[in-house]
Amino acid sequence: MSRWAVVLAGGVGSRFWPISTPDRPKQLLPLIDDQPLLANTVRRLEPLVPASRTLVLTNASLVDAVAGLVPALPRANIIAEPKPAGTAAALAWAAAEIERRDDGHGDATMVCVHADWAIGDDAGFRAALDQAAAAAESHKALITVGIIPTRPDPGFGYIQPAEAVGGGVYKVARFVEKPDRATAERLRQRGYLWNSGIFVWRVADFLDELRAHCVEVAPALRAAGGDIAKFFAAVKPIAVDVGVMERSRRVLVLPGDFGWDDVGTWEALRRVRPLDAGGNAFHGPVHALASAGNVVHIEGAGHTVVLYGVQDLVIVSRPGLTMVTTIEKAADLKTLTESLPAPLRERP
Repeated sequence: MSRWAVVLAGGVGSRFWPISTPDRPKQLLPLIDDQPLLANTVRRLEPLVPASRTLVLTNASLVDAVAGLVPALPRANIIAEPKPAGTAAALAWAAAEIERRDDGHGDATMVCVHADWAIGDDAGFRAALDQAAAAAESHKALITVGIIPTRPDPGFGYIQPAEAVGGGVYKVARFVEKPDRATAERLRQRGYLWNSGIFVWRVADFLDELRAHCVEVAPALRAAGGDIAKFFAAVKPIAVDVGVMERSRRVLVLPGDFGWDDVGTWEALRRVRPLDAGGNAFHGPVHALASAGNVVHIEGAGHTVVLYGVQDLVIVSRPGLTMVTTIEKAADLKTLTESLPAPLRERP
């Protein structure tokens, strides 16, 4: 069986304003190291799935930028979504495209990931995906990789594993939507897993379950006849978690522990970047004294940020614009950006 990778790289990453813009969203930014998140994602997958069998689904306006960041990726493997329509639609189209390119057999296995994650252990990540692919092929099931939690995080959904079925995977007892922090702690103590959004399945199995359960997407896929514009015009947006995974009885979960993190806010960079002795996460020239727990990100040459006696700040500086907020408020940048005049909010 052939294996393919599908990388979801849409969205604008508005919580990383002011350096994330519609033309240069989060997945194209060097937020963890000196490489863009998307480039790291494709590189991380290559020992498992070559670039020739890796599809990247992204906003139509970003195709040229993606091609420039990942030159090893064939241009035909960068699929432009005409409009945002949710992960069920994106993965349905990717599955149908793989089926077309793989001689229509449906035996290919899809490894589905997002472009904007941090992974601490690349080899462990690939080993988990390989194990999930083997389980998907042997059980003919839809596999989700659930992350063993390291903290009670209310920003994630949770999965309750049930009995083991062999190959390191478990039946799923239930999915839990994002809980409050106290509930998240109880779930963590009871052995629940983070719902990471990592999926592995055979194309035929996924399309069978999509047709059986996802009325929001399946009719549009059937009627499109290979026309992506027609498909995205007709589909009803829905997440694949809701449209397929929570409705199917063929879902299994594989526990994973490889330093996964969803880089969702500026505060997350304290978990995924190297820290100094004060627990500060810096990118760019920064001088800090008696300061702790800060995140500073500098783009462009010729300026330095100096910190003295401050803690839990987020400072983002780019040519002509500097934002200063707190770690707590950084999770709600939408309130800030909506208050700004458009020329400032949308400054390229």
